[in-house]
Amino acid sequence: MSSILDHPLLSKRYFFPNPDPPSDLWPVDCGDVVLSCSYERPQPQGHTVVFFHGNGEIAADYQPWLMRLLAKRGLNLLLAEYRGYGGSTGSPCLVGMLRDVEAIVRAMGVADNRIIAFGRSVGSIYALELAARHPSIAGLVLDSALADPLERILLRVQPEELGATAAELEASVHEHLDQERKLKSYAGPLLVLHARGDTLIPSTHAERLASWGVAGRTELALLADGDHNSVMKANWVEYWRAFDRFLTRVRATPG
Repeated sequence: MSSILDHPLLSKRYFFPNPDPPSDLWPVDCGDVVLSCSYERPQPQGHTVVFFHGNGEIAADYQPWLMRLLAKRGLNLLLAEYRGYGGSTGSPCLVGMLRDVEAIVRAMGVADNRIIAFGRSVGSIYALELAARHPSIAGLVLDSALADPLERILLRVQPEELGATAAELEASVHEHLDQERKLKSYAGPLLVLHARGDTLIPSTHAERLASWGVAGRTELALLADGDHNSVMKANWVEYWRAFDRFLTRVRATPG
């Protein structure tokens, strides 16, 4: 039985898919859908960043510049795509896309301790799902991330529109999208990046996420400039300095 979180009305109001596919297409067969991912491996001995983009973005938005930045750091990059986005088949749905995370990891064939999960905005839901399913991954980065998905869902739809009560909607979010529970199952290096002035997802979300990470392995970088969709560009130097500190922690962790 599908979750009420996959109700077509919620999916329509929550997701904003763009159909343009990435170059160097690397399809992932999830059984009922095929995802239009991209996977570049210039560093055979390097870690692989699995990047889950934001809601109004597509994998192609990160080509080729993100791969160039990461390759200089000895990293590979898998740009994950979502159902209905970037030429992928199917339609976006919050819970259905959680299942796709496992298909992506399986298709990669990379050991958990060589994977870095990176989630931006709504992509944090799927990066955290990866970390919860594979808690021995090498690292986790959350950019402009959600601590409370229910808060964001209620901005777009009311429970009765989904044929559910408030209690039923809350229970479904707790079952599938409990960010605190998922993060507490992961004990590795964590970097939380957020613009202090984010007007879409307040920086209090970042503070909560960082508080759920392991002390001594977690860095919270609240960046001075920009907003939700400009945090990286507006804080370019500090953003990547924080990432490099995180990468140092990843490489110093046994595994």
